[in-house]
Amino acid sequence: MPPDVPVDGRPVDAWLRFFWLWHVGFALDYAFTAWLVLSDGGPPAPRLTSVAAVAVLAILSAAFLGRALRRRGTVAFSVAMLAVTTVAVLADASAGFVLFSVCPIVSMCLTRVTAALLTSLAILLPPLSVLLRYGPHESSLAVLVPMSALMIVFSVCMGTWFGRVVRESQERGALIEQLEASRAEVARLSHEAGTSTERERLAREIHDTLAQGFTSILTLLQAVESEMDSDPVMARRHVELASRTARENLAEARTMVAALTPSALTTGSLAQAVRRQAERLAEETGIDVRCRIPDRLPALPTVTEVVLLRAAQEALSNVRKHAKANHVSLDLDAEDSLVRLIVTDDGVGFGQDGPARGFGLKSMRDRARQVGGTMTVRAGERTTVTVEVPA
Repeated sequence: MPPDVPVDGRPVDAWLRFFWLWHVGFALDYAFTAWLVLSDGGPPAPRLTSVAAVAVLAILSAAFLGRALRRRGTVAFSVAMLAVTTVAVLADASAGFVLFSVCPIVSMCLTRVTAALLTSLAILLPPLSVLLRYGPHESSLAVLVPMSALMIVFSVCMGTWFGRVVRESQERGALIEQLEASRAEVARLSHEAGTSTERERLAREIHDTLAQGFTSILTLLQAVESEMDSDPVMARRHVELASRTARENLAEARTMVAALTPSALTTGSLAQAVRRQAERLAEETGIDVRCRIPDRLPALPTVTEVVLLRAAQEALSNVRKHAKANHVSLDLDAEDSLVRLIVTDDGVGFGQDGPARGFGLKSMRDRARQVGGTMTVRAGERTTVTVEVPA
C-alpha cells in the first residue's frame, strides 16, 4: 500500500506525502550493497546468502514500511528488518552498507531509546562479522571499530531527529483532529442554541400577538352571548370589535410569517401602535385608560420598538385578564437616553397563581434584556410594570 493512501479514513501525515523519496534512497542503497557484496571476493555461498537477505530487506521496506508507520505496527516490522540485516551482514561484512537504510527505518518506527539501542547493536554487526570470519588479528578491524563508534554517535543523533519529526507530525495530526472535533462540537452547540433562541422568540411572538388576540375575541364573544337578548346594540358592538380583532390577528399572523415584524409597526409609529392598544382595552372592557405619550419619540431600532410594543400589549392583557381594575394609566416617554414604559392599574394585584408565575412577564423581561434593558414589577395598592430600554 502506498504511504500516501489514507487508512481507516484518517488523513496521511504531512511528512509521509513525499515518502517516495525515502523509497528511492533505500532502493539505491540496497542496489549498491548488493553490487558491493557480489564484487567482493570469497566463497560464493555466503555472498549469495547476503544478497538474498538484502533483496528481502528491499521487499519488506517497499511493501510494509508505510503501512507499519501509519498503523503503528512497528515493533514486529523493525524486528524483522534487524533479523534479516543480521543475516546479510554476518554472511558478508560488505553488506554493512545496508545499515544506511535500516537504521533510519528503525529510528522512525520505534521509540527513541529502543531505536538507539537496536541501531547501535546493528552498527556493531560489520566488525563482528569480520571478527568471526578472520579472527581478532584482522587488520581491517583497526578501521572498522572506530568507524563503527562514530557511526553509533551519528546514528543516535540522526535517529533522535527522525523520531522527533515523526512524533511532531503525529502530535500535529492529533491536534488537528481535536480541533476539527471541537469545531464540529461548537457548530452543533451553536445550532442548538440558535434553534432554542428562535423557538423562544417565536413562542414570545405567538403569546404576545395571536394568543392575546384570541383571548380578546373569546372575551368579546362571551359578552355577546350574554347580551344578545338583553342589549342587542351592545352585542352588535362587541361583535364588531371581535371581527376587528380577528382581522388584526390575521394580519399579524401573515406579517409574522412574512417578516416577523409586528404589523402595528408597519402601518404607523410606535406611539400610534401603543395608543391603539390602550384604546382597544378601553373599548373592550370599559376601563378608564389614560394614555400619556409625547407627539414625538426618538428614532429607535425596530427591535427596540418591538420590545416596547410587546411590553405594552402584555401589561394591558394582564390588566384585562387578572387585575379587575377600574383605572389604568400608560406612560411612554424618553429621558436621559432611556425610553421608559410605565403601566399602572388599581386592580387586585398579583395572586399566587397570577401572571407573575406565567409566561407573559418572563417574556417581557427576556425581551428587555435582549436589547440591554430592564423590566420591573411593583405590586401593592397599585400594580406598576416598568420597562426601560436604551434609546
